[in-house]
Amino acid sequence: MNDLINIVNLFETDGIVTSVEPFGSGHINDSYLVTTSPEPATNYVLQRINHSIFTNVPELTNNILRITRHLKEALLTRSSAFGYFQVIQLTQARAGNYFIQDREGNYWRLYNHVKGSRSFDLVQKPEQAYEAGKAYGVFQYLASEFDAKALYEVLPDFHNVASRLASFRETVRLDPAGRVNKVKDEIAFIEARSAEMHTILKLGQHGQIPLRVTHNDTKFNNVLFNEGNKAISVVDLDTVMPGYILFDFGDAIRTGASTGAEDEKDLSKVNIDLDLFEAYSTGYLEIARHFLNAVETDHLAFSAKFMTYLIGLRFLTDHIDGDRYFKTGFPGHNLQRARAQFRLLERMEQNFPSMREIIGKAMKG
Repeated sequence: MNDLINIVNLFETDGIVTSVEPFGSGHINDSYLVTTSPEPATNYVLQRINHSIFTNVPELTNNILRITRHLKEALLTRSSAFGYFQVIQLTQARAGNYFIQDREGNYWRLYNHVKGSRSFDLVQKPEQAYEAGKAYGVFQYLASEFDAKALYEVLPDFHNVASRLASFRETVRLDPAGRVNKVKDEIAFIEARSAEMHTILKLGQHGQIPLRVTHNDTKFNNVLFNEGNKAISVVDLDTVMPGYILFDFGDAIRTGASTGAEDEKDLSKVNIDLDLFEAYSTGYLEIARHFLNAVETDHLAFSAKFMTYLIGLRFLTDHIDGDRYFKTGFPGHNLQRARAQFRLLERMEQNFPSMREIIGKAMKG
């Protein structure tokens, strides 16, 4: 802990550090809760940035600074209705930057900790889904006047289905781990839907949906709740970059409205929970309907199918490639993940008319 305290002391902090403890359940960066004294000194979240994934830490940091400053200003000037919403802030290092690099080459940064906040890994009831949807809606509303092109693309082609399919097909052709013959049904599943899954990409290319600031990791546990169970902040801003708003909505539904785990082995447990879908959509569109265009709202339900397809595609590609990207807990883990996503997609396809009806109802308020 002494080493971590020494790192924290390289930043312009309030108070005296009394403890540094592991914090959160993220899979990319290592996070620690920094407690300080005396009251009311600020507590902090210390993070070691995974620079094998986020290879340009200065540009990543600039993205976060640009968007958090804009969000803060938008809160002050655009609406008093969101006075409860809090924007996390990077703490400046004593050397002047907003990150430091240690002797081993690791990059570290420090955020303020939102006092009294908590997060949840799983949606437990529709009221939570509603609050999460509203929080992401507020985030996107406040960011809607920011020029997305001013942000650095930290993960190029992250949700580009054409690029992902090209990589998938090349991996199938090469068959580096000798697994293709055992996943022919899954390959056929991908190819049968490939044409439809270019829809969002084509809408963007034709100028029917605008490039916007997108979060790109809209999991439920990236929303902070206060003690009264109201969503008050959105965190994990590493993947904030230019994109289509449909990516964020779709991934929130994929992760937050499924009845099974992302790697559920028992596929009979996997379905789309329409109550959670309705609650999230209602909260989200309570805010987002005021700035989305008609084409965006018309494709919200489809976006859930798209993101489920895309993540399943990535899991299957990695399985065929020999599990080089995603961390796995056991042999065949990526294939199990892919199959769970494909079953969820099938359930979405079966419930698609109901999903579109729910969106239409939410749009009317």
